[in-house]
Amino acid sequence: MEVNPVLVESSVVMAMVLCVHMAVWNQHSWCAIALVIQAFYVQHKWDRLLRSGGAVFQFRPTANSGIVPASMVMPLLGLVLKEKCSASGNVYFERFSMVVTVTGMMLALFLSLIALGVTRPVPTNTCVIAGMAGAAILYTTKQTLTVSEVIEVLEVLLIFVYLCLIVLYLLPRCFTPGEALLIVGGISFIVNQLIKRSLSLSEAKGDPVNYFLPVVVVGSLLLGVFFALLFCFMESETWVSSLFFHMMTAVLALGILMPWLSLFIGRHPIMWLLDFVTLNEKRLCLLGYWLFLASVATCVVLHQNYQRQSGSKKHQASTIVRKYFHLIVVATYVPGLLYDRQLLHVASVGCLAVFLVLEYVRYFRIRPMGQLLRQLLTLFLDERDSGPLILTHVYLLLGMSLPIWLFPTPCAPKGIFPGAGGLVPYAGVLAVGVGDTVASVFGSTMGEIRWPGTKKTMEGTATSVFAQIIAVAMFLIFDGSINLNSTYSWIVGSITLVAMLEAYTSQIDNLFLPLYLFILLLL
Repeated sequence: MEVNPVLVESSVVMAMVLCVHMAVWNQHSWCAIALVIQAFYVQHKWDRLLRSGGAVFQFRPTANSGIVPASMVMPLLGLVLKEKCSASGNVYFERFSMVVTVTGMMLALFLSLIALGVTRPVPTNTCVIAGMAGAAILYTTKQTLTVSEVIEVLEVLLIFVYLCLIVLYLLPRCFTPGEALLIVGGISFIVNQLIKRSLSLSEAKGDPVNYFLPVVVVGSLLLGVFFALLFCFMESETWVSSLFFHMMTAVLALGILMPWLSLFIGRHPIMWLLDFVTLNEKRLCLLGYWLFLASVATCVVLHQNYQRQSGSKKHQASTIVRKYFHLIVVATYVPGLLYDRQLLHVASVGCLAVFLVLEYVRYFRIRPMGQLLRQLLTLFLDERDSGPLILTHVYLLLGMSLPIWLFPTPCAPKGIFPGAGGLVPYAGVLAVGVGDTVASVFGSTMGEIRWPGTKKTMEGTATSVFAQIIAVAMFLIFDGSINLNSTYSWIVGSITLVAMLEAYTSQIDNLFLPLYLFILLLL
């Protein structure tokens, strides 16, 4: 029997939306249902545009548009965060979560309008459904948000439009429409929040640790856009251009980002960081352990390239070899989650900055390391790296780190939620580090029965679920702060739903799976 994988993927996402709706049950959750219905219709229009080549930009081939799973991440995330912050009595973050929900809905509607605007003939039925969903969302926005919050949503939408034009033009074939919605939408929201807090420093709230991520994201964005435009008019591989790149990177980091960050934390960032990492001996031990694992990962890359050059291996790393890095990342994150989550937060942000700068060096062929990085990383390319950027390792880092970065600490009593919420920081480790790794390894080596309409196997999915359940049991043993109470069935159901999404989605699973598991565990 022929099964459409897009239909199954949309059904899994719809099941997750209904789970959130039953738990939250408010105006915004009804709007989420309307949004996922219109996204389902619009996705078919986007898929048709991609197949016919009628899309405005060049998107990643060999994948569907991914509108349904991408459209629901930000709205569902805002809904569950609002529920937790409301229960804890934190009004500030409750309002902030409502802005996240509405912003996600508006960005999804905007992407729908683009598809409907360029589709010929005009899809009347889809336009009616999208119009009804849009009207419901606009009416709810008018009823629930203040004028200043509506302006904030519009600011994010404006930044999103300009960033989409820049990113999709400069980086063809790197994203699907859904991935662009999630990534560029998230960056737009971070940029707007950083600008807002910079203009009202007296009202800035929160732990200094939380300001590192937005500053790094904005700094990396400025660096990438500046040099992408500059190197359109000059050669990037010369020593003069390379020297200019290194000088401007230093100027941006030391002359702009450091002073900007010092305004938020009230101290020089380097001095604050030294005091932070040397606070106790445990942190120094963790840093030493992580440096050792980084050395191991580097040795794996060098060893695989040596074997390729010697002719004893094929020219592309196998799935099992690529999953070595998943295991290394699990070994990196689990001790951090158990012993010092703040240090892990800062270290992962620093690692993101290093990864992005190295990718710029590789992409622009900046001397002396640009060409070497190209040779080393080419071995680990897969079908998702079809554009000019290699983002697989960045997505792996994001998938593991997002549950830590997004964890609503001000809304969590004693820094942890009861029940299944205690596993929320582990969502990346479970979905990507354990689930995706086991599914890929067992599916490619032992799997025989394939899910209808996809290359993924039932054996891989089953072992993925089983491995994640074992991992949950191990976390219960070693992390005494987790108290699941009677939520075992909900945890197993959440893991199973995310495993089914992994089996049928053609989007970047390292990005989508931990976010959906984060949402379900937070309910």
